Amino acid sequence: MNVLILDKLSANAVRGLEELGLNVEVRTDLDAASLPGAIGLADILIVRSTKVTTATIQAATRLSLIIRAGAGVDTIDMTTASERGIYVANCPGKNTAAVAELAIGLLVAADRRIVDATVALRNGAWRKKEFGKARGLAGRTLGILGFGAIGKAVAERAAGLGMKVVVWSRSLTPEAAEAQGVGYASSPKELAVVCDAVSIHLALTPETKHIVGPKFLDALRPGAILINTSRGPLVDTSALRAAIAAKGLRVGLDVFENEPVGAEADWTDKELASLVTCTPHIGASTDQATEAVADEVVRIVELFVRTGRPAGTVNLCDRSPAKFRLMVRHLNRVGVLAYVLHSLREEGINVEEMENTIFAGAKAACCSTLLDQRPSDTLVDGLRNNDNILQVTLNPCDKDA
Repeated sequence: MNVLILDKLSANAVRGLEELGLNVEVRTDLDAASLPGAIGLADILIVRSTKVTTATIQAATRLSLIIRAGAGVDTIDMTTASERGIYVANCPGKNTAAVAELAIGLLVAADRRIVDATVALRNGAWRKKEFGKARGLAGRTLGILGFGAIGKAVAERAAGLGMKVVVWSRSLTPEAAEAQGVGYASSPKELAVVCDAVSIHLALTPETKHIVGPKFLDALRPGAILINTSRGPLVDTSALRAAIAAKGLRVGLDVFENEPVGAEADWTDKELASLVTCTPHIGASTDQATEAVADEVVRIVELFVRTGRPAGTVNLCDRSPAKFRLMVRHLNRVGVLAYVLHSLREEGINVEEMENTIFAGAKAACCSTLLDQRPSDTLVDGLRNNDNILQVTLNPCDKDA
């Protein structure tokens, strides 16, 4: 099995994959444009920041698994991968501490203008009066947009600074917020109104793009702090520039709209960089996070090689379209399942899912098939009359499952 690794990945991951008996190739010179011509006979593709486009997936003749060595998968064409039956997996939670630490670091740096003060000193200017102007964070209210693992980690660290925390998340209820010791906002705008600072921790989807736009920014208090360590397009950059000018917002950004891909590139938006405290998308880049992601990548691949089903898969069907479940308890003999499947095919019935479980001693098995329509009584009776089939049951699928 061939593994192609793009972007920089821990040497421990490469070594772990090779120990599984896989052929591993590392190509940090490839980008989204050149990848289709180099995907070749790769069975497994591992990426960090490189985009995996439709062209790449269509050019791959053997690709079975794409792993994002990180949390988000917005750089991967999920639709095409799913249409071609290619697993997409990621490594959520492995960089939680790293991103949360940077978010808090940007929060403190924005409040205390650490970067501007450092630059002034490096340029020979001692401006104690100017850079001594800070509100402080203790007792202030931090709003968190999104309350997944990273959002929760930021909330814990903010509490350690003596801050109050208010959260908005689609899945959060007032009861759940109370149980977790945080305040509840019913909408992003409601959160913006009551907070002195906001940290963004949402996945990028069509619904969340520019969730921090003119209305949200208008609702923020003058001088409020805004931190984004998630995805650049969550924030409307044009609206942000206007809000910085109009309201004196202090902003910390690790991510940007239309940011460069890869480790080295030219940065053209020097004006925006001069207005904010910023870093070049390094939130997950600590030694601890790198090794944790490496271990998870190896675990995903090992499980895939051993069972055919990788851990951390994110593009499986949430709810099967099947309408009926056919259970066939049978002798573990050649041709039994072939007979079942042939019978279903004769009636034009599609198998949506199928699992065959072998019992101790390998004499008998039980096959569960989820079907898109009800088999006829004739088909079911035919199965029951087969000498190799011990029992047949047919039931509608649980609609709440």
